[in-house]
Amino acid sequence: MGTSVAVCLVFIGCCSNVVFLELLVREFPGCGNIITFTQFLFIALEGFIFESNFGRKKPAIPIRNYVIMVTMFFAVSVINNYSLNFNIAMPLHMIFRSGSLIANMILGIVILKKSRYPTSKYLSIALVSVGIFICTIMSAKQVNMASEGSQEPGVHAFLHWLVGIAMLTFALLMSARMGIFQETLYREYGKHSKEALFYNHCLPLPGFLLLFGDIYNHGVLFSQTTPVLVPAVGLSVPIMWLYLLGNTITQYVCIRGVFILTTECTSLTVTLVVTLRKFLSLIFSILYFQNPFTSWHWVGTGVVFLGTLLYTEVWSSVRAALRRPGATEKKAE
Repeated sequence: MGTSVAVCLVFIGCCSNVVFLELLVREFPGCGNIITFTQFLFIALEGFIFESNFGRKKPAIPIRNYVIMVTMFFAVSVINNYSLNFNIAMPLHMIFRSGSLIANMILGIVILKKSRYPTSKYLSIALVSVGIFICTIMSAKQVNMASEGSQEPGVHAFLHWLVGIAMLTFALLMSARMGIFQETLYREYGKHSKEALFYNHCLPLPGFLLLFGDIYNHGVLFSQTTPVLVPAVGLSVPIMWLYLLGNTITQYVCIRGVFILTTECTSLTVTLVVTLRKFLSLIFSILYFQNPFTSWHWVGTGVVFLGTLLYTEVWSSVRAALRRPGATEKKAE
């Protein structure tokens, strides 16, 4: 499967996934657990059949290492989705998660003892930090203004929002720690991304028993939504179940596309594609769903993605490409 196909899968899958996620959380803001469970179950079943060969294939990386990785992965997934219950708007949710560069650098210094980075890396981290700070402050003001006309006290709404920010921060650091742990495993045992994808979604499934009550309640709520006729099967299905199905399938397409990209492209290309995908998803979410977004939000968003592109050294690669003999000759022509 070619690089162009992988890029299409990433853009189509990930951007469509954001649309279905927004449709779900707008109707039921607390439905993050059922969304996460469905995604995990679908990807685990696919991996059980095609990757583990119905459990007959022995994993290349010891299971005990996957248990550690899965614990972190499960926590990150659940906390990220659950944070939407705490007055966290979808655009802020997407922008805040772009701070993975900051988290990776901090934990790289602390854990991997990477004491020296190029100046461009520090500048990019500063830009991302400033961008997220601007968007966070502006969203905090919107929370206060929105709570003025409601029965919920403004201080209570703000503290509720702060809990959501704390959850996003914790998930961000945990995700970076998981990435470092995964990097050390790949260095020791070799790259087995598809295997890791399967075990990361299969092993956490028993943990959802702790969330069974919430998942079951939202399943009941989904079943009570407006039924829609599905021509292909001739049956009426509640619309929220259709949204959940769309979210699950597009999530798989998104993850699968990223996996193909990592096997066929450089890390720079993968990072650039994922960054552009995040930006496109953000713009679509704002325009299509009419999310509140001020001019300062736009400034913060631009600074975040400028810092991300600087971190991936896109500008250096472009300059290097232009300096090549072939590129110079074409330019002269």
